[in-house]
Amino acid sequence: MNLPSHLLEQAVDEFAKLPGVGKRTALRYVLYLLKQEKSELMKWSETIAKLSEDIKYCSVCFAISEDPVCTICSNKSRDHSTICVVEDIRDLIALENTSQYHGTYHVLGGIISPINGIGPMDLKIEPLIKRVEEGGVKEIIMALPSTMEGDTTNFYLYKKLAPFNLAMSTLSRGVSVGDELQYADEVTLGQSIILRVPYESSVVRK
Repeated sequence: MNLPSHLLEQAVDEFAKLPGVGKRTALRYVLYLLKQEKSELMKWSETIAKLSEDIKYCSVCFAISEDPVCTICSNKSRDHSTICVVEDIRDLIALENTSQYHGTYHVLGGIISPINGIGPMDLKIEPLIKRVEEGGVKEIIMALPSTMEGDTTNFYLYKKLAPFNLAMSTLSRGVSVGDELQYADEVTLGQSIILRVPYESSVVRK
């Protein structure tokens, strides 16, 4: 793409790094920003800069937070005896939007995928085990994608946590096989966590 300005080209290249954004879409975004008032453009750039400066990861569950411990983990009214294990922050947000779950979370930061070079050591699995070892946890809900990689991660967690004599459950199959939680509608997702089933039962059905 030949552009009349080096700065314009550089901005387009940066926007094109976003998932699902090609050069033409990136150019449209950049041209839109150029039409905005300077004050609005500065506000936008300052907000982006703050993402790298002020956003942290919760030291307990590894969710995105502005504080060392996120608002969910620090909320005493949440059920801290229940931990819902999710792949990433998008799944946490999806579950929170259902207003049906009142426990805490643990964000793995991915799922086991040998084909993509992601193994157990690349995920936040050891911190999860440490949380269980510290006591007080009664149930682990494995809310991972209904995919081969998600099921592999579920089974790995099940084996690692089996010695702790916990209730281990997984979402009911209201979420279709192959679906990612972030794309499920709130009603279906809410029912899936309310009607969660023991993990052993889900293995037997397969």
